[in-house]
Amino acid sequence: QVHLQESGPGLVKPSQTLSLTCTVSGGSITTDTSYWSWVRQPPGKGLEWMGAIAYDGSIYYRPYLKRASISRDTSKNQFTLQLSSVTPEDTAVYYCARAEDAQVIADPDNLNSYDYWGQGTQVTVSS
Repeated sequence: QVHLQESGPGLVKPSQTLSLTCTVSGGSITTDTSYWSWVRQPPGKGLEWMGAIAYDGSIYYRPYLKRASISRDTSKNQFTLQLSSVTPEDTAVYYCARAEDAQVIADPDNLNSYDYWGQGTQVTVSS
């Protein structure tokens, strides 16, 4: 059973950089064909895929999302999301999730692409 846990600040000020970490247990982020994503859900809106890092370190981002940066620490079995210059529109519940194959990159908004999710962490952008 793979377990994902998000961690990070619950409150971020506008223009700052948001940093979130997903700690994975029960499986390795370097397992062949696994893809590790960040997905968020703003209040009253649907899920929005932000990007992913693959088992081999390849990184993929939602088109036009220039403020995001995803990285990983294989020694800690963690991957991270940094989102710069945040605004109140970045207020959301942020989730990390795993997919078993590259289909998630072709169709990241398809929830069937994911087999494990973290519980989510609320991030509020406010001064």
